[in-house]
Amino acid sequence: MPLVSLFTVVVALAAASAIGVAWRRRNGRFTAQTPGEVPMLRELGWQPGTPLTLLQFSSAFCAPCRATRALCEQAAKTVDGVRHVEVDAESHLDAVRELGIMRTPTVLLVDAAGTIVRRASGQPTRAQLVGAITAVLGEFTTAQ
Repeated sequence: MPLVSLFTVVVALAAASAIGVAWRRRNGRFTAQTPGEVPMLRELGWQPGTPLTLLQFSSAFCAPCRATRALCEQAAKTVDGVRHVEVDAESHLDAVRELGIMRTPTVLLVDAAGTIVRRASGQPTRAQLVGAITAVLGEFTTAQ
């Protein structure tokens, strides 16, 4: 009987480890989205004509949300054509449902036409955010 118990523990640990590794690899990673305008973006603070808007969904007691806010604000200050808008997920539940926001922080990259072009669920790294901005804007210039 102890051998069966040991086997069960080893299988459980292996499964938990695999899930943890998959979670870490996916956290904060930007993925391309299918094109299509989302009308509710104006209600959330997106403005037409802005080359790129970092639309961040946050919640009140989310520590990764604060770090993501600082990262997005810095990008908006240093990269021409980038604007950061933070949305309280709890106050905009209809938008959360419609956009499929499953956790906070979630950052949506919205182009000038109102199309969500990239999405990251979880706290992105600086490299992930810069890579996504570069992918959308191409070569960008820094604000002076």
